[in-house]
Amino acid sequence: MNSYLFLIYGVVIIAALAIIGFIRFIFTQDKGDEKMQQISDSIKEGAMAFLNRQYKTITVLALIVAVLIIIANYYGHQSEGAGAAISYAWHVGLAFISGALCSAISGYIGMYMAVNSNVRAASGARKGLNKALQIALRGGAVTGLAVTALSLFGVATLFFAYGGASGQQELVKNAPSLIVGFGFGASFVALFAQLGGGIYTKAADVGADLVGKVEAGIPEDDPRNPAVIADLVGDNVGDCAGRGADLFESTAAENIGAMILGVGLYPVFGLKGILFPLVARAIGIIASIIGIVFVNTKDESKDPMIALNKGYFITTIVNLIVLFFAVKVMLSGHLSNGSEVNYLLLYGAAVAGILLSYVFVFLTNYYTSMSKRPVQEIAKASTTGAATNIITGISVGMESPALPVLFISAAIIIAYRLGQLALPNIATAGFYGTAIATMGMLSTTAYILAMDTFGPITDNAGGITEMSEAPESVRLVTDRLDACGNTTKALTKGYAVGSAALATFLLFSAYLDEVKKILGKPIDSWFAVDIGKPEVFIGAFIGAMIVFLFSSTAIRAVGKAAQYVILEVRRQFKENPGIMEGTSKPDYAKTVDIVTKGALKEMVIPGLIVVVAPILVGIILGKESAAAFLMVGTISGVIMALFLNNGGGAWDNAKKYIELGNYGGKKSEAHKAGVVGDTVGDPFKDTAGPSLHVLIKLISTITLVFASLFR
Repeated sequence: MNSYLFLIYGVVIIAALAIIGFIRFIFTQDKGDEKMQQISDSIKEGAMAFLNRQYKTITVLALIVAVLIIIANYYGHQSEGAGAAISYAWHVGLAFISGALCSAISGYIGMYMAVNSNVRAASGARKGLNKALQIALRGGAVTGLAVTALSLFGVATLFFAYGGASGQQELVKNAPSLIVGFGFGASFVALFAQLGGGIYTKAADVGADLVGKVEAGIPEDDPRNPAVIADLVGDNVGDCAGRGADLFESTAAENIGAMILGVGLYPVFGLKGILFPLVARAIGIIASIIGIVFVNTKDESKDPMIALNKGYFITTIVNLIVLFFAVKVMLSGHLSNGSEVNYLLLYGAAVAGILLSYVFVFLTNYYTSMSKRPVQEIAKASTTGAATNIITGISVGMESPALPVLFISAAIIIAYRLGQLALPNIATAGFYGTAIATMGMLSTTAYILAMDTFGPITDNAGGITEMSEAPESVRLVTDRLDACGNTTKALTKGYAVGSAALATFLLFSAYLDEVKKILGKPIDSWFAVDIGKPEVFIGAFIGAMIVFLFSSTAIRAVGKAAQYVILEVRRQFKENPGIMEGTSKPDYAKTVDIVTKGALKEMVIPGLIVVVAPILVGIILGKESAAAFLMVGTISGVIMALFLNNGGGAWDNAKKYIELGNYGGKKSEAHKAGVVGDTVGDPFKDTAGPSLHVLIKLISTITLVFASLFR
């Protein structure tokens, strides 16, 4: 066991050293001229002010939930004796606080690096594409490595502290169940971070576009627009802090779920089956560091996406090679009948997960790329007005979940069957196969997050060069990187929802194991969920409804917050005519403050709906109904997230396709319709859609934490 402990913590140290190295690289780069720095400072001030306010709100909510968790788990374990109930309640409560704290830290790190990398990437663009590319990616790499390393460190430390290092079989097997609170804490913070950031960024974006582009007729990122700084701030709070917290909780929840399933295979693999998820995560971190270091572009005329894809390919290959040896060493053994475990089949499950990540990247690119049919269809429909643009966009969005669902289903069934074949006659073998597939898909998380944060950094760099009136040659470089960043943001959303689908199937299996444990049933027995029972059917029905209700409240929240921005921008234009003439400066800070207050006010109700609903279903309707809620809520959530993400992304790029000169170009009737469609799609792809990734994992961790309280 000591060798695995040294490996896990050794990788955390290596990740910390890599983070320090990347930070030193970023902070030694030139910050540009005084005008660039002033714009960057305004973005930084607004972003950090929003995050500080947001986390104050989340802290209050998290402390209330922590108290409820402790009370619920105390009463839920009364049958085991007062001492055992108190111990269990405090362990789960402490794990929740730890998960919430680590998730918040990862959000801060992501935000801090993004707002300090943007101006350096803008300045680096003056020296060429490769310089700006490396600054932006390494700034994103700090986020990716910090999120994954914190997740690994938090889960591993709690596991060892809660009995995983004791050497006593019962304590070791019980430890994964005690740390489910860590996953819930991470999910809780991630939901509000993603939701609040998504509301902020889209409220600012919609307000800036509708009043600036449509009403005033000024270009995007024009310094005369009072909402332009708020818009640039929004890129960071939604895509950096929000997505960082999202994938932090993905990796944490997936690790915990897989470890719980590993307990069921303790007679075969012993401690190795429980530790394997942590080792797999460690391998992914090392592979991602190698992939990031290899990203460069010697030929600056080439698409920078080629360099990013090269890094992703290298990360994947390193993962595939090292995972093979990890599976061979850790997941070999003998079954009760004397036959050997077929570790090659278990490795095949990991390969299935990695291949699924590539499929999701390809399919997301198909539905959101300007060179593909769906986006071009929407652009063509824009020539006959906003109504046909919206009809076609909704149609594309509704079509887009079909192939991803089929491929998710294929990956689950392949991994499940491979697990069964590798470990015949063991009830939980198939579920462990899907756990390995999930670990395979999430093995590239650090690199994916680096690409995701690369997006807002390059977006901000483009805004800074535009507002500082940098030479056209510099703007050309940042435009190319910005276009590349839009692609990476869309691709990472597809990756996030695909990994969420696999992770929640894994967590559903972990919930069933927890229920069997509470009921005193053998871990290898079956717990059936009979949808024919009225109360179970109702639980499933409510699960589907919650997805739609949450999406509705999240989208409405953007509309309400955007109204605050629109009214403020109109007021400034009316009261200060010098803004449009370029003789006076807009009040950027006032707009940032208004959208911050609006976003934080509007995020509370959607978030509370998600937290309260599964608990009430479990308490009122029972454990089986909670399982149905979880199952159908997951299915509905994945499909709705794909619809919102891909539909919104397609609308966005249809507008950009027209802006390139197609169908009349900028200021044409088609362009006006494209702007309207893009505005409708904004809360789809950047608020409700990404928040649903978190929702489907949050309801899984909630049911795990409160299972003992369900009747």
